[in-house]
Amino acid sequence: MSYDVVFRFQQALDPSALTTLANCLHGLTTAIEDCRNAGKPHDSDPAVILLARHLGAFAATIGGPDVLLRRQCMDAVADLRSKPALIPLAHKGVAYDAHAKKVFLSEGRKALRRLADALGLADESYDIRVNRGGIAVSGEITLHGEDIYVELSLGCFGRGREVLYRRVQGRRDYCGDRNHFTGVEDLLKPDRFAAQLRRELHLPQPDTVPARLVA
Repeated sequence: MSYDVVFRFQQALDPSALTTLANCLHGLTTAIEDCRNAGKPHDSDPAVILLARHLGAFAATIGGPDVLLRRQCMDAVADLRSKPALIPLAHKGVAYDAHAKKVFLSEGRKALRRLADALGLADESYDIRVNRGGIAVSGEITLHGEDIYVELSLGCFGRGREVLYRRVQGRRDYCGDRNHFTGVEDLLKPDRFAAQLRRELHLPQPDTVPARLVA
């Protein structure tokens, strides 16, 4: 049984109705899906190729020259990298948003790695664990060293209490001393937060602080 349809060929022959970038893209992706349903290769389908060319021609009429668009993309990358993603994610929450949760867990792991560096912890002296949890929660990222336990999560303890920390006696100590809480903003200032942790939890001063760039 054939699931091939005539519509994509008609639209490719007369794409005048495709007058926005979204419409052009939808027409192309629909044509590719039609090829898949018909069991035909989309990369040699004449309708798909014509619709792709229409999309390219339409895109060339908007947004300005390539050099301007590239400059705008580079500016956007620099701007986004200067704004930590953890703060808006903490304010918005990530429950039921798989992409936001993925970003939160990734950025949270990096933030805890930077904190470990600021504390002067040797690589072999601590673990960073990620517990994804279910779709309704953010999950947790945990830094567990010989003297310290730090956990980042959203929603469990309320706004401004996203970071739990306490003194422990070794990496098998999961209870430790009294819990302390602070906001995610403090975690994003690792040197200052490390000094706070040493002061409040009476942590030993490091002999050296590793100079490692965290990607």
